Parts: sequence; C-alpha cells; structure tokens
Amino acid sequence: MVNAPGSLRSLAPGQWERIMATQYDQSVADAETFELISADKVEGTSVYNRAGENLGSIYRVMIDKASGRVVYAVMSFGGFLGMGESYHPLPWSMLTYDPAQGGYVVDLDRERLEGAPAFAADTPPDWADPTWGRSLHDYYGARGYWE
Repeated sequence: MVNAPGSLRSLAPGQWERIMATQYDQSVADAETFELISADKVEGTSVYNRAGENLGSIYRVMIDKASGRVVYAVMSFGGFLGMGESYHPLPWSMLTYDPAQGGYVVDLDRERLEGAPAFAADTPPDWADPTWGRSLHDYYGARGYWE
C-alpha cells in the first residue's frame, strides 16, 4: 500500500492521537447546556452587580477536591491592561447566572467590593488556611462551603 500524502498511513507516530485529542478537547470545551458549562468557559465571564454595572470578570474557578463543588470564583477587578489588577475571591454561592446579561450577578456594589479581601497576582492567599476562609465568608456574610 502506498503512503500517499494526507493518508492515515503517512501520519507520524502519535500524530493521530494528537489530532483526536485536539478534536475531543474542542468538543468538550464547546460543550454547554442549560445547566452545565465547562470551567474554561466560566473563566472570562463578566460579573455584574444588581444595577447592571460590570464589576470585572471571573479569572479562576476554585473547586473543592473532595466534593467536586465550585467553592470560589476569583474575580479580576480594576487595573488597566493587567497593571494594578486585583483578584477578589467570591464565595460561589453569591453568584447567580443571568442569561440576559450573559454573565454572573452578585449583590455587591463597587465600594463593598473595593474593601473586600483581595490579593495581587504575585501574592495569592493561603487557600488552605481555615482562618482566611472564614474571614472571607464572614466579610460577605456567606455560609462557608465546609458547613
């Protein structure tokens, strides 16, 4: 049999697997239903307050390893072109998805968010510190995910 260019036999070792993995990754990343969304599609989604003001966007989603539940949405806030940007972990229970806005809504005004626990890109919090977690939830008046 001839290994014609473009035929499966002309692929380098491992190339078919990479092609299939890429196609699988694309279909998984594009997957979204009314109730489910992939984490990479949540990241970058806008966050609004009840007045419709854009407060920032979701930078990361933090997931509890044991339960698989989303615990925090780390929101990027402020700054310009990545300079001076701060990151605000919000308890996931505070966010509600609003399909009309195509983003998440929180019951916070900008001033409350500006005074909220935050961190810079080069100084992340100690996520494993239970005192830090309790103080974050206390600030927002949110029930702890561990309860």
